[in-house]
Amino acid sequence: MKPQTGKSFPAITLPTLSGKEITLGQASGDNWALVLVYRGAHCPLCRLQLKAMQKHVAAFTETGVEITVVSGDPEEKARNFHSDIKLDAEVAYGLSIDQMKELGLYISEPRSAAETDRPYAEPGLFVVNDAGILHLADISNAPFSRPDMGAIAGGVKYIRENNYPIRGDYQG
Repeated sequence: MKPQTGKSFPAITLPTLSGKEITLGQASGDNWALVLVYRGAHCPLCRLQLKAMQKHVAAFTETGVEITVVSGDPEEKARNFHSDIKLDAEVAYGLSIDQMKELGLYISEPRSAAETDRPYAEPGLFVVNDAGILHLADISNAPFSRPDMGAIAGGVKYIRENNYPIRGDYQG
């Protein structure tokens, strides 16, 4: 079951590295929320994606989008992973298998104990509007397919400035 655009985003509350709890997809005031799910500390492509994302944080902020990145890693792995990335975003951790399923994410088993010690979510990106409705979704089954964050930042700006409707919500 995948979350559907045009419907409420699942309310999943997780701890963050800043010591707060956050409910994914909920932003303050009339801001929107971007939730970026990454595979975990074991993933070099995730490190590259998050470092590259830093270039676009200002564009999201100017558009009124609050960013949260999240994985199934425990706190220590998440903290170690993010210590050198310096991403200006909230970092949540501890996404459970059931929560991964609720988000409609693909879940993979480690290829070996050297990779990681637990099943993990493959990449996902969700943009939730100020009403808590899923506006954009991108879910991948492998680490090699990820949206360009500059294109997402520009797209969300266009959506907000032009009241562009939710697409892909046709249920027949």
